[in-house]
Amino acid sequence: MQIIAHRGASAERPEHTLAAYERAIDQGADYIEPDLVVTKDLVLISRHENELSDTTDVASREEFESRRREKTIDGQRVAGWFAEDFTLAEIRTLRVRERIAAIRPANARFDGLYQVPTFDEIVALLRAKEAETGRRIGIYPELKHPNFLLQEAGIDTVDLLVRALRKHRLDGADDLVIVQSFEIAPLQRLRRILDVKLTQLIAPEGGPADEPGMRYAEMIAPSGLKAIAGYADAIGVDLRLVLGAQGTPTAQVADAKAAGLEVHAWTVRPENAFLPAALKSPGGDAAHGDAAQLLEILRRAGVDAVFTDAPALANQFRPAEQ
Repeated sequence: MQIIAHRGASAERPEHTLAAYERAIDQGADYIEPDLVVTKDLVLISRHENELSDTTDVASREEFESRRREKTIDGQRVAGWFAEDFTLAEIRTLRVRERIAAIRPANARFDGLYQVPTFDEIVALLRAKEAETGRRIGIYPELKHPNFLLQEAGIDTVDLLVRALRKHRLDGADDLVIVQSFEIAPLQRLRRILDVKLTQLIAPEGGPADEPGMRYAEMIAPSGLKAIAGYADAIGVDLRLVLGAQGTPTAQVADAKAAGLEVHAWTVRPENAFLPAALKSPGGDAAHGDAAQLLEILRRAGVDAVFTDAPALANQFRPAEQ
């Protein structure tokens, strides 16, 4: 079961920072996972969302108060400061902060230390760590809200990612690159252009933003999985679609594999707040529960890869697979 460092080692460092990615690599992650948004001057940067106030100090910066906007993104009204309204030079003046400080107070000690990284910088880090460790390290970028950015801002993030991958010579079938999206059209375009692996993300509810008449529940039925297999190599699914309430496997893994798709499950986090009730420990939401047992359940369920905020834990668990 491969280890995908979800936003880096984000249980130990603020997510989507070079520090979080480097720590994840040092802890044995097979892939690091940057979420990609874009600046006004068309530079791919890594943030969980294009809205910046959850993960940076932008809301406290008086010089940017006039940039506050309200936008409808994938059907949801969102207020805040958006990456596509800032140049890279302006983004460089911001500093990252922990997104869920109540659950990860230790991460908040690093608030103010890190800048928002560009995709180019993440690739440079990956290459440096490959040279240092002597092992290949994959990158698993997610395009965030590509349809919104194309329709509302005229920014084609699919094209920007293709250019970036080609520039870094990461566009071939043998490269350790997997591109993911909750939307369908971007993946279908990428299949026609590049030879890298692709993952269709699936949420427990709703449907892809670029296909408002389609539901994820339809997409993970056997006929829907067959259609996904026409343009993607894997599905990236919420844990709740792989495991039932009691931790027993659903039919999802078997159905996907019957369609020729790998199953990548998200997200294993160590804190009680994110674990099934049976795996929680005493001590409240921030205390660590039995995430190792969750990893074992997923391995037995036949999951091919797992997104995790704690790659060190997953790597310690890896010998059980041998």
